Amino acid sequence: MTRVYLDWNATAPLRPEARAAMIAAMEVVGNPSSVHAEGRAAKALLEQSRARIAAALGADGADIVFTSGATEAAALACAGRGLDCAGVEHDAVAAWCNPALPVDGQGRVTVRDPARTALQLANSETGILQDLPPGLAVSDLTQAFGKVPFAFNWLGCDMGLVSAHKLGGPKGIGALVVRQGIEVPAQLKGGGQEMGRRAGTENLIGIAGFAAAAEAAARDLAAGLWDEVAELRNILESQLSAAANETISVGNGVPRLPNTLCLIAPGWKGETQVMAMDLAGFAVSAGSACSSGKVRASRVLTAMGFDAALAGQAIRVSIGPGVTQDEVLRFGDAWTKAYAKARARAA
Repeated sequence: MTRVYLDWNATAPLRPEARAAMIAAMEVVGNPSSVHAEGRAAKALLEQSRARIAAALGADGADIVFTSGATEAAALACAGRGLDCAGVEHDAVAAWCNPALPVDGQGRVTVRDPARTALQLANSETGILQDLPPGLAVSDLTQAFGKVPFAFNWLGCDMGLVSAHKLGGPKGIGALVVRQGIEVPAQLKGGGQEMGRRAGTENLIGIAGFAAAAEAAARDLAAGLWDEVAELRNILESQLSAAANETISVGNGVPRLPNTLCLIAPGWKGETQVMAMDLAGFAVSAGSACSSGKVRASRVLTAMGFDAALAGQAIRVSIGPGVTQDEVLRFGDAWTKAYAKARARAA
């Protein structure tokens, strides 16, 4: 059985460009903080990678602070700042903020005070995009980076969070993007690396892979590959809605990521759907990868007003440029047959 990977929002497959860059970086033996020739070579690779990532983000002139991922970047940006957020934010942000902002039934958030707010650009479970107000304190850009066009410098926010593995880079490396002039107290203290904002020897191999993936993702976006992905998502959405018209496609009708389908199938638990599809050879999820394995209703969907029963009956299908129409249609057929069996058992 040839498996089909449809969980790109959890992690995207490693790009060949990133793999090649990481292998090359393994030959760079110096520490970027050392002053000898080997250290200077490592430092040059570090700064070249920083500049490439900034360019892909449209963040020229901003500071790129490397972290272990978006979760650490969220802690660095949000800890101790007393920020407000909405219930649809990722756990990594919600852990540091007050989830007091209202969310409507379409997943859109009302911001009261941008300077005291963290607001995601795109939701990992539903794909719903937010309109970011000027002067926003923090934005989680993790899911949007590489999938929809934006430039950090145009967003008008102070800080942004990104993670390499969401766009085909390695796991375990991310960054905090900081508008120049914004103070960011270090959470990890020691050697003073990353402009004194994040101590610890930089993960040069991961950073090199991140830079290569970011550049490749920017090229794919400019070439229109994600428009093709959106067409596949829409084909699947239509197929499943026609086969089971009682399903709810969350976010259909508002701007969302081109690759994300969040589908509620009343009467069929999300984790049961995931297991059935896994046995059929398809990898999908019941929500954010960071919350998988926890048998509970989606916090994102309950924040949008869905009751706990419906929120627990959702799955997320997220695809990417490597997915074919045949694979999408095969998944639709497998899901439809499994849904019919589940409904028959419940009758």
